[in-house]
Amino acid sequence: MLSIKVIAIGDLKEKYLRDACEEYKKRLGAWCRVEEVILKEERLPDNPSPAQIKSALEAEEKKIFEKISPKSYVIAMCVEGKQLSSQELASKLEEITNCGYSEIILIIGSSFGMTDGVKSRADFKLSISKLTFPHQLLRVILYETTYRSLSIIKGAKYHK
Repeated sequence: MLSIKVIAIGDLKEKYLRDACEEYKKRLGAWCRVEEVILKEERLPDNPSPAQIKSALEAEEKKIFEKISPKSYVIAMCVEGKQLSSQELASKLEEITNCGYSEIILIIGSSFGMTDGVKSRADFKLSISKLTFPHQLLRVILYETTYRSLSIIKGAKYHK
């Protein structure tokens, strides 16, 4: 059975966002194992310097790398990633599993992003949109679009 692991920096503060994630994780459970790994965001001052941001991202990188299995297919969520339609993402996920991967890791960095090291480790870089969304909302969008993609693969009626 396919395993999807979401590695995210920072907790969801709003209950409605946590509830939405839980709903999609429950739905995904019909088709795959879902694991969510929440890593603590490094504390920064209100107006951090570039050096402070770099140091925080490097500390977060270490935490991320500790949670990645070498045999997993890694997708980094980043603004410079490729944008895919729902059908294209479904095809990509199907291609990954057909290549023998049993675990797909989706990485969401902090509000300052992620290091080039994490992006380099990724097998694929994915961008949800050119639009800017609240960082907290990205996790909900990622779960929904993953569920939509698997529903396309499984031939379910969710995607129209």
